[in-house]
Amino acid sequence: MNEKSVFVRFFGDYPIVKVLDFLIENRIFDYSKSEIAKGAKIGWSTLHLFWDKLEESKIVVPTRQIGRAKLFRLNTENPSVRSLINFGFNLAKQQARIEAMKSLEQEKVPVSV
Repeated sequence: MNEKSVFVRFFGDYPIVKVLDFLIENRIFDYSKSEIAKGAKIGWSTLHLFWDKLEESKIVVPTRQIGRAKLFRLNTENPSVRSLINFGFNLAKQQARIEAMKSLEQEKVPVSV
């Protein structure tokens, strides 16, 4: 099953949201732009429509170069990125609570007194 993350469901199924979601979920790793596009399930050319904005705003930073491929990672030093990560975490926590409450309500069994 390929269910959308809470982050994507909340912000919408847009390419930049998918990229941010992928980078947040995989923030300890670095990736080439091609790997990011593939991981976010968007086209390489679509990624390039907004990639410069991500670099200019220091949301992503280059880490190293392997051959011709330049690798990038999410810039967790950026306060805005940290806020986005925390927001995503809190959103997921809230959604988990909602789903747990729904599950408990469905499991209620009438008790005869």
